Amino acid sequence: MIWNPSEGINIGFFTIRFYSLMFVIAFGLGWYIMKYIFKKEKEPIEKLDTLFIWTVIATLVGARLGHVFFYDWEYYRNNLLEILMPFRFSPKFEFTGFQGLASHGAAVAIIISMYFYSSRVIKRPMLWVLDRVVIPVACGAVFVRIGNFFNSEIVGKITDSPFGVRFVRDYYSSREVVNITKIPNVNDAYQALVTNPKYAILIEKVPAKHPAQLYEAFAYIFVFLILFLFYWKTKTGEKHGLLFGYFLILLWAVRFIVEYVKESQGGIEENFGLLSTGQWLSIPFILVGIYYLFVAEKPVDEL
Repeated sequence: MIWNPSEGINIGFFTIRFYSLMFVIAFGLGWYIMKYIFKKEKEPIEKLDTLFIWTVIATLVGARLGHVFFYDWEYYRNNLLEILMPFRFSPKFEFTGFQGLASHGAAVAIIISMYFYSSRVIKRPMLWVLDRVVIPVACGAVFVRIGNFFNSEIVGKITDSPFGVRFVRDYYSSREVVNITKIPNVNDAYQALVTNPKYAILIEKVPAKHPAQLYEAFAYIFVFLILFLFYWKTKTGEKHGLLFGYFLILLWAVRFIVEYVKESQGGIEENFGLLSTGQWLSIPFILVGIYYLFVAEKPVDEL
């Protein structure tokens, strides 16, 4: 399969990028899921707006900082202005958008923000909030990975598997394609590269790789369904920290396993070896999840 999607939906004066659209869908579905949870728990819906805003900010800021410090600090240490700005200043000034978001950083930021939300807004135990917010988070993870697939990023290792995908935009940079085809519009240039027979030999050079993003997205569907059913069909949600523990174990175990077929993303693995950066960062989350399986219990006032 040759994968060469356009950047998004062109509506004339503006392009809706597929990656951004997936985030909108993720946050939108998350809001509706939490709305039903709030109704079930008899919590005021107006408090949901604050939760939504805090979660969006925590996700984006945490994911960005996670990428900077966990995966690409060697670059950003010399380009500090680019950390929270959608521009590249070297070798020339250009708009890039926020390229580089790490789910581990987002997870840490969401947990921190939920601490303040639980104590200052909803007046519930932090674990009560985390047990419920992980359900829409797991759902959102599905769409984030689909967005990564549209962006041809976080690709897997080279494979002979029938599931292999030729990520054209991962192999050839936009600058290379424009130089090859002499077409200034990037999307048109990529389209010409794929469809014009005279460039067939260049497409043959693109190796097939595991669509690791889709592997994760597919597995996260089951993580979401398990958490959703545990909350709605069992009394799991009555034990503070139990659903949160299941979430940490299931989601990061998926990440740990899929890392075996992902390309190296650098960072921690260069110092510790053996495992990838994503695997090293997933281990603490899994251990914390196991801890909560053993300590989770009903609060005293519910016994």
